[in-house]
Amino acid sequence: QVQLVESGGGLVQAGGSLRLSCAASGRTVSSLAMGWFRQAPGKEREFVAAINWRGGGTSYTDSVKGRFTISRDNAKNMVYLQMNNLKPEDTAVYSCAARSGILQTSGLTYNYWGQGTQVTVSS
Repeated sequence: QVQLVESGGGLVQAGGSLRLSCAASGRTVSSLAMGWFRQAPGKEREFVAAINWRGGGTSYTDSVKGRFTISRDNAKNMVYLQMNNLKPEDTAVYSCAARSGILQTSGLTYNYWGQGTQVTVSS
Protein backbone atom coordinates (compact mmCIF):
# COMPACT_ATOMS: atom_id res chain seq x y z
CA GLN A 1 0.00 0.00 0.00
CA VAL A 2 1.01 3.59 -0.60
CA GLN A 3 -0.19 6.52 1.46
CA LEU A 4 -0.27 9.99 -0.07
CA VAL A 5 -0.74 13.22 1.82
CA GLU A 6 -1.05 16.57 0.08
CA SER A 7 -0.37 19.98 1.55
CA GLY A 8 0.18 23.54 0.43
CA GLY A 9 -3.24 24.54 -0.82
CA GLY A 10 -4.88 27.81 0.08
CA LEU A 11 -6.37 31.06 -1.11
CA VAL A 12 -4.35 33.23 -3.47
CA GLN A 13 -5.05 36.16 -5.75
CA ALA A 14 -4.89 35.80 -9.50
CA GLY A 15 -1.31 36.05 -10.67
CA GLY A 16 0.00 34.59 -7.44
CA SER A 17 1.83 31.34 -6.73
CA LEU A 18 1.44 28.26 -4.61
CA ARG A 19 3.51 25.12 -4.18
CA LEU A 20 1.70 21.88 -3.48
CA SER A 21 3.51 19.01 -1.82
CA CYS A 22 2.71 15.31 -1.81
CA ALA A 23 4.35 13.03 0.74
CA ALA A 24 4.43 9.35 -0.21
CA SER A 25 4.92 6.54 2.27
CA GLY A 26 4.39 2.81 2.54
CA ARG A 27 5.76 0.37 0.00
CA THR A 28 8.73 1.44 -2.04
CA VAL A 29 7.89 4.35 -4.24
CA SER A 30 10.97 4.07 -6.40
CA SER A 31 9.05 2.48 -9.25
CA LEU A 32 5.97 4.68 -9.09
CA ALA A 33 4.89 7.43 -11.42
CA MET A 34 3.18 10.34 -9.69
CA GLY A 35 0.46 12.62 -10.95
CA TRP A 36 -1.53 15.66 -9.95
CA PHE A 37 -5.20 15.88 -10.80
CA ARG A 38 -7.81 18.49 -9.98
CA GLN A 39 -11.55 18.66 -9.70
CA ALA A 40 -13.56 21.85 -9.69
CA PRO A 41 -17.14 22.00 -8.37
CA GLY A 42 -19.56 20.52 -10.87
CA LYS A 43 -16.79 19.35 -13.17
CA GLU A 44 -15.05 16.07 -13.84
CA ARG A 45 -11.61 15.34 -12.48
CA GLU A 46 -8.90 16.36 -14.90
CA PHE A 47 -5.26 15.59 -15.35
CA VAL A 48 -2.83 18.38 -14.47
CA ALA A 49 0.71 16.98 -14.51
CA ALA A 50 2.67 13.78 -14.00
CA ILE A 51 6.25 12.68 -13.54
CA ASN A 52 8.11 9.42 -13.75
CA TRP A 53 9.86 8.53 -10.54
CA ARG A 54 13.06 7.49 -12.27
CA GLY A 55 14.73 9.22 -15.15
CA GLY A 56 12.55 12.27 -15.15
CA GLY A 57 9.94 12.53 -17.85
CA THR A 58 7.00 14.84 -17.32
CA SER A 59 3.65 15.64 -18.88
CA TYR A 60 1.31 18.60 -18.49
CA THR A 61 -2.16 19.46 -19.60
CA ASP A 62 -2.12 22.30 -22.10
CA SER A 63 -3.82 24.84 -19.85
CA VAL A 64 -0.98 24.78 -17.29
CA LYS A 65 2.05 24.51 -19.56
CA GLY A 66 4.49 27.30 -18.85
CA ARG A 67 2.84 28.06 -15.50
CA PHE A 68 3.05 24.83 -13.49
CA THR A 69 6.09 22.67 -12.82
CA ILE A 70 6.04 19.18 -11.36
CA SER A 71 9.16 17.92 -9.61
CA ARG A 72 10.22 15.20 -7.20
CA ASP A 73 12.70 14.54 -4.44
CA ASN A 74 13.40 10.83 -4.48
CA ALA A 75 15.34 10.87 -1.24
CA LYS A 76 12.40 12.38 0.61
CA ASN A 77 9.63 10.55 -1.28
CA MET A 78 8.11 13.91 -2.12
CA VAL A 79 6.45 15.29 -5.22
CA TYR A 80 5.78 18.98 -5.75
CA LEU A 81 3.61 21.09 -8.00
CA GLN A 82 4.82 24.65 -8.34
CA MET A 83 1.96 26.77 -9.61
CA ASN A 84 2.71 30.27 -10.91
CA ASN A 85 0.54 32.92 -12.51
CA LEU A 86 -2.54 31.30 -11.07
CA LYS A 87 -5.90 32.03 -12.64
CA PRO A 88 -9.42 31.79 -11.20
CA GLU A 89 -10.05 28.80 -13.45
CA ASP A 90 -7.33 26.93 -11.57
CA THR A 91 -9.60 26.81 -8.54
CA ALA A 92 -10.16 23.17 -7.61
CA VAL A 93 -9.32 20.41 -5.21
CA TYR A 94 -5.89 19.12 -6.20
CA SER A 95 -5.08 15.48 -5.57
CA CYS A 96 -1.87 13.55 -5.76
CA ALA A 97 -1.92 10.05 -7.25
CA ALA A 98 0.52 7.20 -7.79
CA ARG A 99 0.74 4.26 -10.15
CA SER A 100 3.18 1.51 -10.98
CA GLY A 101 5.12 1.95 -14.18
CA ILE A 102 5.43 5.03 -16.34
CA LEU A 103 3.34 8.15 -16.12
CA GLN A 104 -0.12 8.24 -17.59
CA THR A 105 -2.59 11.06 -18.04
CA SER A 106 -5.71 9.05 -17.25
CA GLY A 107 -6.72 9.04 -13.63
CA LEU A 108 -8.28 5.61 -14.14
CA THR A 109 -4.80 4.10 -14.32
CA TYR A 110 -3.70 5.38 -10.91
CA ASN A 111 -4.02 3.04 -7.95
CA TYR A 112 -3.35 5.32 -5.01
CA TRP A 113 -4.84 8.69 -4.19
CA GLY A 114 -4.46 11.34 -1.55
CA GLN A 115 -7.41 13.16 -0.03
CA GLY A 116 -6.72 16.40 -1.84
CA THR A 117 -5.99 20.00 -0.98
CA GLN A 118 -8.13 22.99 -1.89
CA VAL A 119 -6.72 25.70 -4.12
CA THR A 120 -8.81 28.84 -4.51
CA VAL A 121 -7.76 31.66 -6.81
CA SER A 122 -9.61 34.94 -6.45
CA SER A 123 -9.95 37.44 -9.27
